[in-house]
Amino acid sequence: MRVLFLLLILFAASPAAAEDGYRLWLRYHDERPGAAAPSIAASERHPIIRSAVDELRRGLSGRPERLIVGTPRSPAIASLKLDLSALGQEGYSIRTLRVGGGDAIVIAANQPAGVLYGAFAYLRLVQTGAAGARIEQADKPRYPLRLLNHWDNLDGFVERGYAGRSIFRWSLLPASSDRRLTDYARANASIGINGAVLNNVNASATILTPAFIRKAASVADILRPWGMRVYLTARFSAPIEIGGLTTADPSIPPCGRSGKRRPPKSTAPSRTSADSWSRPTAKASRVRSNTAEATPTVRT
Repeated sequence: MRVLFLLLILFAASPAAAEDGYRLWLRYHDERPGAAAPSIAASERHPIIRSAVDELRRGLSGRPERLIVGTPRSPAIASLKLDLSALGQEGYSIRTLRVGGGDAIVIAANQPAGVLYGAFAYLRLVQTGAAGARIEQADKPRYPLRLLNHWDNLDGFVERGYAGRSIFRWSLLPASSDRRLTDYARANASIGINGAVLNNVNASATILTPAFIRKAASVADILRPWGMRVYLTARFSAPIEIGGLTTADPSIPPCGRSGKRRPPKSTAPSRTSADSWSRPTAKASRVRSNTAEATPTVRT
């Protein structure tokens, strides 16, 4: 009985019991002091490429591998004369090549984002035991926009959210931010997500005020080194609420120097702004419906 009790204590203290899922698939073994480090040649001083190199160092600790990573702007990659024309802007190539008398893993792409995705792809091969003696793999995204659409309100609550409050802590930004934002960006980049819509659709025009644009920009600064862009959804009535206009009806021509929307030239009786909002034209109804579901166009 005493032996069984000791075994229960041992299993309870094991690392498996402490796994909370936070690291997702990025469960690299812990770095050990004095462990062999990979040799990574990367001469480009680009934030996204630095993220790729840091991730490779983190994931390959203890593996004395030789890697060359970058775009054709790197002399080391350019000297290999690789054909990257089929990779597009975010694709990558991973190859085992003979370089300088020895084998090296070459992760090459046309743009830094592709290098980052290639780094994560190689780490997946290592993590799953699929990295053989020689590798030749290439891939590219099918869609240019791969976004997470957050239904987060500015007060921290998430519409139809079941996992706690928003990680975008607007009351603290831009002076300070949640450390989870970097982990969030890193996790997204590891599966090819390249953008995030920060706010709930058509909910609050406040997100477009200068103070909140600065807050959103501080989030963008954290996400950008991981190849992610920030998008904001615009409330349909923002021109009235924060723009000082009398209507948000898109069927009315743009405003002149006065800052007020000019009514359309028509012999029909004019509508009040209240009528325009409560009974929009068919065209305005279509635009409003499309606005609620469309991909945001305000980006940082």
